[in-house]
Amino acid sequence: MDIYEAIRKRRDIRSYYKPDPIPDQVLAKILAAAHLAPSVGYSQPWNFIVIKDIEIRKKIKELVEEERKKFYNSLEDENRKNLFSRIKVEAILDTPVNIAVTCDPRRFGPNILGRTTMPETSIYSAVLAVGNLWLAATAEGIGVGFVSFFDKEKVKEILKIPKEVELVAYLTLGYVKEFPSIPELEEKGWLRRLKLSELVFENVYYNYPKEDFEKLLDEEFEKLLNHF
Repeated sequence: MDIYEAIRKRRDIRSYYKPDPIPDQVLAKILAAAHLAPSVGYSQPWNFIVIKDIEIRKKIKELVEEERKKFYNSLEDENRKNLFSRIKVEAILDTPVNIAVTCDPRRFGPNILGRTTMPETSIYSAVLAVGNLWLAATAEGIGVGFVSFFDKEKVKEILKIPKEVELVAYLTLGYVKEFPSIPELEEKGWLRRLKLSELVFENVYYNYPKEDFEKLLDEEFEKLLNHF
């Protein structure tokens, strides 16, 4: 699978999982790809907590259920409520492996090259590692789901993550029966994918490029979307 195919197939997977375990060699390969991500000042601020313990995962799932109920009750539109009730938000117990990705800004000390004026670049670096992990997993036929319906501090307590360390991502990983052709939220009608030409500006914000380049942007996106 080349990089463009992996990008196209990559989805936030909450369904379609198979019960097959992920071999340690494959898991190590995926984590190696994550560790190859670029980072501000070469600080490599990430850690990866591989979570297989079922009791720990049950505790995380309980937190998700609490937040899911809160979000459901916050929706005022009944149609939106009905739609949300049919959307799966996690696969914590449906997958053989969960991975928590963290960011430790203390690594290599306070004076990180390139971070002085933008301290958030440490977090960005860890996010790039998540992107690498996700694409590598996709290339191996493994789906990844991003779980965010929880109180982050409570998850940190369960995973014994130090206060100074940031929880960047909680991921579920497992082999999939198939990669869906469109994201689940688009399939369910929650939101639509925006046209690429709506998102590209030239030189300054809100200055859209010339019409011929706008057309080219959308054509190339459709080619990538439909090529494989």
